[in-house]
Amino acid sequence: MDNPDATPPGDALPGPAGDEARALEAVEHHHTAMVKRLEALTGSLIHAVKAGNAVDEHNTHGVLVEWCETDLVPHALAEEGSLYGGAGRTTEGRLLVEALLAEHQRIVGVIEELRVSSGVDAAVAAGTLRGLFALHLQTENRVLLPFLAGNPELSLAAAVEGLEELVGESQIHRGGAGRGGSV
Repeated sequence: MDNPDATPPGDALPGPAGDEARALEAVEHHHTAMVKRLEALTGSLIHAVKAGNAVDEHNTHGVLVEWCETDLVPHALAEEGSLYGGAGRTTEGRLLVEALLAEHQRIVGVIEELRVSSGVDAAVAAGTLRGLFALHLQTENRVLLPFLAGNPELSLAAAVEGLEELVGESQIHRGGAGRGGSV
């Protein structure tokens, strides 16, 4: 189990390398929190549908759609600007960014399916969204973010600086992951 008092690896690195490591950690941490929230909301909706509890289903469905509109979609839009922009201008990153953008389009399509569905159809849409989003974030965490952090012509830290949608509110208020601690 992780030691909550331990110094994160990015904090041990000075200068730009430390900035990149802290930015990478901040975005990955935010991604993990988003996946956990989506899993919890999806699980609640599926449980309500299975139990035949129309009130809980209605309420949970509304909370899930609202979370998608206020957290997931703004996160995706922020990524498309600051994260995907630099990587998409490189030969090495262009195809990756095209694939990630296509996934964003599919995610938005599933959110629209979720918005207009109910019952089993809503549970299926939520489950589809959960799986698609988790896979999408895995690609970002394992491929895109290390590419940005390791490319001397790009800066992950600069790309996420000050953007709560990409690193989460807690990173903004803790002094975060960007240059000079101002994420």
